[in-house]
Amino acid sequence: MRTLVLMRHAKSDYPDGVPDHERPLADRGVREAGVAGDWLRSNVPGIDAVLCSSAVRTRQTLARTGVDAPASFRDQLYGASPGTVIVEINGVDDDVATLLVVGHEPTMSHLALGLAGPGSDRDAAQQVALKYPTSAIAVLTVQGSWSNLTVEGAELLRFHVPR
Repeated sequence: MRTLVLMRHAKSDYPDGVPDHERPLADRGVREAGVAGDWLRSNVPGIDAVLCSSAVRTRQTLARTGVDAPASFRDQLYGASPGTVIVEINGVDDDVATLLVVGHEPTMSHLALGLAGPGSDRDAAQQVALKYPTSAIAVLTVQGSWSNLTVEGAELLRFHVPR
């Protein structure tokens, strides 16, 4: 059994003249990313690896969580489709038992709902469908190899918005 954690970046700022990819976290985002990190440490197995969008706000979110697992920063995860993220997950080594993916909306909500197969928590799925706010975290379990993960190939267990 493997654990997949899907986290949307924390609240970002909108400085004038800064391209979207380079936008930093807002003060609220800095605080909430830390709260998210505390929640992760208390509620999910130890994270073995991270796939993170290359955007500044996702990198800063990861840094503020305090998660110290090896991270791979991927341009492909910025503006990605859920299918692209699944392809990236499929390339993760099977030595990784718990994987954190830090990305963007609407990708994170579409991915969580697309992966949520039989046995998924209905309330969690409804919350994801309603809104996937900044810093939100979906926790799923995956049977078998990362390379075999497909649509409806996981079980959505929890959805949490750290505040």
